[in-house]
Amino acid sequence: MPLAAILLIVAASACFSTVDVTVKHLSQRYPVPTLAWARWSVQALLLTALLGPTMRLGLVRTARLPLHLARGVVLIASSLCFFSALHYLPLAEATALNYTSPLLVTLMASWILHEPLTRPRWAFVAAGFLGMLLIIRPGSQMLTPAAFFALGAAAFYAVFQILTRKLAGENLMVLLMYPSLVGAVGLSLSVPFAHDPGVYPTSDLGAFIGIGIVGTLGHLLFVRAFQRASASAIAPFTYMQLIWSTFAGWLLFGTFPDGLTLTGIIVIAGSGVVLTWFERWRAGVPQSEPAAVD
Repeated sequence: MPLAAILLIVAASACFSTVDVTVKHLSQRYPVPTLAWARWSVQALLLTALLGPTMRLGLVRTARLPLHLARGVVLIASSLCFFSALHYLPLAEATALNYTSPLLVTLMASWILHEPLTRPRWAFVAAGFLGMLLIIRPGSQMLTPAAFFALGAAAFYAVFQILTRKLAGENLMVLLMYPSLVGAVGLSLSVPFAHDPGVYPTSDLGAFIGIGIVGTLGHLLFVRAFQRASASAIAPFTYMQLIWSTFAGWLLFGTFPDGLTLTGIIVIAGSGVVLTWFERWRAGVPQSEPAAVD
């Protein structure tokens, strides 16, 4: 596996964590739909500016438009849920709950794509579910309605991954462009009805633009990593985002997971890594697409 692919995926994970930190900071003053609108509108503009001159209409040309639009809708729904979770929950815990999406993909792939549920996959699902329970255990401060925003984000992202599989063979840039367009157009309808604080400091406006730029950079690095190595080889390194988020939450927001919560985070990440390596060793094929939480 090329070292460049590892560095690309680690850098992409750092970009996504940077977006999450910024969103958590801004969500204390601005409504979540406005933040999501900025995130995806800036990406749509950047992709158009960077790729439009060379790809032209090829950037949106597809014979499977309804599936692309549906995929865009579920990704934006996932983004709205996750940004809402970031408003209420500690950074590491929200990110870890969102990383339960691979176990949901495993179950959905069996039902929708008729992929076999092998014993290692069942063990992965059970371990991921155990990790989730350790984080939102009864009696903990995490057992709040806000936790369901993170789990909802994971569910929507799992559907997004299944739809991505159905669009196998489509141009990667087209796959990036449609969710951005759906987010930019769809969320523009909600912005006029969102709470307007009246005054937008220059630093906040820069942060609004920044989450779009850094998020776009993260996705481009993510795609580039896929072009250099297989998904099964890359998948373990996507869990670096959990490490970035844990340290960012501790350094910037003064929150650090307690013992059981940290165990749950490790169980979720560890089970995903072990299953990916096992299936790569056994069959040389990826079990699912890695998550890209932002």
